[in-house]
Amino acid sequence: MKLRYLIMASVALLGLSSCSDFLDKPSDTRVTLTNTEQLRMLMTSAYPEYSYVPFCELSTDNFVDNNSPSIEGYRYNLNSYNRNDDETFAFEDIRSSSGTDTPSGSWEGYYAAIATCNAVLEKVEEFEAEGENSAKLQAVKGEALVDRAYCHFMLANIFCMPYRGPELSKQLPGIPYTTKPETTVKPHYERGTLAETYDKIEADLEAGLPLIDDAFYEMPKYHFNKQAAYTFASRFYLFKRDYPKVIECANIVFGGPDTNPLPYMTDIWAHAADFEGSDEFNRYYASTTHMRNFMIIPTYSSYVRHLYSGNRYACNRDGMRCTMRGPGPTWEACKYQGTPSFSMLPCFNGCGNYLAGNSSDYGLWWAPAVGEQFEYTDKVAGIGYAHQVLTEFTGEEALFNRAEAKLFMGDIDGCLADLGVWDEAHRNIPDTYAMIDWSKDAVQKFYTKAEEKFIRNSRPERRDILGTKLLDSIYFGIAKPLNIDIVCPSAQYHNSPEINPYLQCIQHFRRIEFVFRGMRWFDIKRLGISYSHVIGKDSRVVTLNPDIANGVLDPRLALQIPNEIIAAGIDPNDRITPTMSTPMMGLKKAVLAVPSNE
Repeated sequence: MKLRYLIMASVALLGLSSCSDFLDKPSDTRVTLTNTEQLRMLMTSAYPEYSYVPFCELSTDNFVDNNSPSIEGYRYNLNSYNRNDDETFAFEDIRSSSGTDTPSGSWEGYYAAIATCNAVLEKVEEFEAEGENSAKLQAVKGEALVDRAYCHFMLANIFCMPYRGPELSKQLPGIPYTTKPETTVKPHYERGTLAETYDKIEADLEAGLPLIDDAFYEMPKYHFNKQAAYTFASRFYLFKRDYPKVIECANIVFGGPDTNPLPYMTDIWAHAADFEGSDEFNRYYASTTHMRNFMIIPTYSSYVRHLYSGNRYACNRDGMRCTMRGPGPTWEACKYQGTPSFSMLPCFNGCGNYLAGNSSDYGLWWAPAVGEQFEYTDKVAGIGYAHQVLTEFTGEEALFNRAEAKLFMGDIDGCLADLGVWDEAHRNIPDTYAMIDWSKDAVQKFYTKAEEKFIRNSRPERRDILGTKLLDSIYFGIAKPLNIDIVCPSAQYHNSPEINPYLQCIQHFRRIEFVFRGMRWFDIKRLGISYSHVIGKDSRVVTLNPDIANGVLDPRLALQIPNEIIAAGIDPNDRITPTMSTPMMGLKKAVLAVPSNE
């Protein structure tokens, strides 16, 4: 019995000793930031790790459901990659998954990046208070401010309605704008208004831009270097319709108003024959060596597998004809591989693949500029991480932003000159291809005719004749009506019959350039474009923005806040559609009509 008690006492003493050692250790094991170099290095992890592209692109008119009947045939047995894709394509709340390639993943990724920016900025304030004011510290501060502005901007454009000007945006919910590191458990955040969100984005942007300094980056194109930062600024001001600022920022990107932007366009089409496969093509397209790639963001994403698996949702039919395999103002007479079959943007000849039996009935047109880069953690086991590298800011975007700003400011010739640069960059073709000279006349004729045909074929009597398959003649919906003045009314800038063909040209060129990259979704929101998805063998038609012509925006333009975030106390979006008989949730109505005085 004595031996037993001695053993128990010894164990107890050992336990106390171990417990004492444990308690002697600091409970907070986070890294203590003590110098500017550590802050600079920490900013390498201040960018989102997840991609917004899969769910944004699938929401657009670039994609169709190959399981829905077409005039070419029927296929009902194609599978979607997952249930998330079904929800996305039907404009429903995306609830089936919260992993990568979902709104939940994007929410988490952007706010994680914001948290890093806030931690860095807090330390910058401390260092400044202690008297440090080095050029490196100011450069780190500038990057963190611009990055924080960008992350909030993307969150707002995914989870909020489109910006509607300084007054109407006061009636729309924004997103929580966080500027301090979290120091409490489960802090409560208010969404505020969209106007407040944009004001805070602009404040961070204007404070950070002058401080950006490329000299302190080891790999500038993985950070907000000067060209990337000012391209983002041109995007932000474009969405605000602050066109003078757009031009100012874009001119800085290109090195001045008179600098030829052609070197900042992609030259990938000239090298297409040099690539052995799509992987090489994709790596070249996303390379840091290109002048046109201002900033790239590696993300965890299986996006390409969404495109391959089952081929149910695909860039096909009208979506394909409005982008890579359709007519344009200078290439309407340029036919696919020299045959009389259909018009095709010349640079895509030989630079794309058709999957699933080479049939436009149920196939998938895929541009190899979008690809997967796989990171092996165990090559023997064949496991690792799938990545998509986003070319987030490019020369083409800066050019399009400037062209649109010039157009609304009355400089049609300047707009035409910028768009002509893009047209020239995509003319790397054999001399035998028939091309039309770039001119005002070519733009006016093509897009005026295209929009007239679309409107005529959209009339109810045409729908009666064609049933659920809406034909857009040879124009496939390239020029749908643009309602930018309804979405974001302006006292100074207006669309008009005079400039509308050029605005149509810009949105068409943007649609082609950014296909598979998610940017079309943001253009749909800000331009007020209405379109339909036809779903399944029963051809259920779901229309986005069905009442936009009457000034009513579709609340489904704001994707739903993730479930776990709503559970934590953030107000959800009201996504009651104008055509629904039974509301999805009993929240206050968020559909706003444009006031009559605007």
